Amino acid sequence: MAIASRSADDWWRGAVIYQVYPRSFQDTDGDGIGDLRGVTGRLPHIASLGVDAIWLSPFFKSPQADMGYDVSDYCDVDPMFGTLADFDAMLAEAHRLGLKVIIDQVISHSSDRHPWFLESRSSRTNAKADWYVWADPKPDGTAPNNWLSIFGGPAWEWDGVRRQYYLHNFLSSQPDLNFHNPEVQEAVLSTVRFWLDRGVDGFRLDTANYYFHDRNLRDNPPLVPDPDATSHDAPDVNPYGMQDHLYDKTQPENVGFLRRLRAMLDEYSARATVGEVGDGRRSLRTVAAYTGGRDKLHMCYTFDFLGPELTARHIRRCVENFQAVVADGWVCWAFSNHDVIRHVSRFAHNEAERERVAKLAICLLAALRGSICLYQGEELGLPEAELAFEELRDPYGIRFWPAFKGRDGCRTPMVWEKELPNAGFSLGTPWLPVRDEQRLLAVDAQEGVPGSVLEHYRRTLDFRRTQEPLLDGDMAFLTFDQDILAFTREKNGERLLFVFNLTREPQEVRLPADVIVHEAVPMPGFAPVWLDDVIALSARDVFCGRLR
Repeated sequence: MAIASRSADDWWRGAVIYQVYPRSFQDTDGDGIGDLRGVTGRLPHIASLGVDAIWLSPFFKSPQADMGYDVSDYCDVDPMFGTLADFDAMLAEAHRLGLKVIIDQVISHSSDRHPWFLESRSSRTNAKADWYVWADPKPDGTAPNNWLSIFGGPAWEWDGVRRQYYLHNFLSSQPDLNFHNPEVQEAVLSTVRFWLDRGVDGFRLDTANYYFHDRNLRDNPPLVPDPDATSHDAPDVNPYGMQDHLYDKTQPENVGFLRRLRAMLDEYSARATVGEVGDGRRSLRTVAAYTGGRDKLHMCYTFDFLGPELTARHIRRCVENFQAVVADGWVCWAFSNHDVIRHVSRFAHNEAERERVAKLAICLLAALRGSICLYQGEELGLPEAELAFEELRDPYGIRFWPAFKGRDGCRTPMVWEKELPNAGFSLGTPWLPVRDEQRLLAVDAQEGVPGSVLEHYRRTLDFRRTQEPLLDGDMAFLTFDQDILAFTREKNGERLLFVFNLTREPQEVRLPADVIVHEAVPMPGFAPVWLDDVIALSARDVFCGRLR
């Protein structure tokens, strides 16, 4: 069957992006930390999945207080990951294999060891004095307002030299840049251009709605609970979720900066951006503002699918909310990434269900309208790794342990060869442990094995590529009096029907009289029974058919 096509500039629309967390992907020098040469060596595995692009989490120079999301030099590679020459070699090999390369841009904040901040904090009169968000204390010496850090405690840190507080939405070693200063915008854009000139194909924008703050530093009001909210910015144990974040992020000025960024990208051919938007119940409205009009971000992802719920009601509500709000924008769906518990552990009720859930989840992502992002190891069905407190490296988890265990459990090393030390990740001691539970699911244990999760991913992504409606076709839901997720995808007169049973019980579905299936189009790994207008679905099952 023919491969669905799109223009070169629109390669990102409907694309499948594979996230690489370099620190945990492949180590080549024995220090227990993955590196860029390791990424290069494993690119054939990624290409074999049939994805369009890779997204590399930060590899820039950094003190590593937040695993690279605290950047001290935006235009160089941290020695633990290699050199700029290693990056260039990785980029060239990716392109040879037909893979686009997207890199993280962490520009809402820098490391406190960045030369910009070192100069800014040295006095109130230096050339970069206004490059970060500084504010005087209240008369009683307390912080300027009630803003909170996502990583715990106030979002303000006292500096004795300037005798002022500086803003940090994350760690105190991650001061926020002051985007109200035009010089800061120019400096940030120049670092983006550095990588564009080097040949990268796009950027994942970390915390894309955090660039601007309220100039008047108004207090955030308390959050009024909303039982219908589909997205949350922080776990329940974190007081951050008790505020309605009206003033510390998602300011109107952000839209203007994103237009400047897009204008610069449009100087180059076939470049793309995907923004991370964490804005609670307003996330979809923010996505609409940031992706609409084709003059800002190409696409965004939210936290809507990154929670514990895999139900027909939840998936439909998230997608319909997006469709209602985002008229001409684009979304990137994902069930896992480097910040959340792996989805087979979130969605499966027991170990026996994990493989089935892993296969069903990728089928669902493949059928939805939008681009999709996969996180390294999910193609193996890897569960979350259980770690002891003394094994943690994530400052977020250390701060809120034991109520919240942090993000290390999803960041443990990729498993390649089950019989090798550390499952082939490293000959040294890995920065996080390799658990036997994951080792048994290594790539070499699944390669070429019919019915394995790895082979299922390959077949499902191939299925997505060969069905034109799945690239960017229209999507419409069908309603049943059952706990069933059903929708159509349509393009150029071709209509596909998908019926998902996300429950743990078999279900029999009778189609409406006006929905006539011409032929079954089996999704890889699933074989429900179809007879005329009745579909018999097993637990965690899916049917696909072509409509007349």
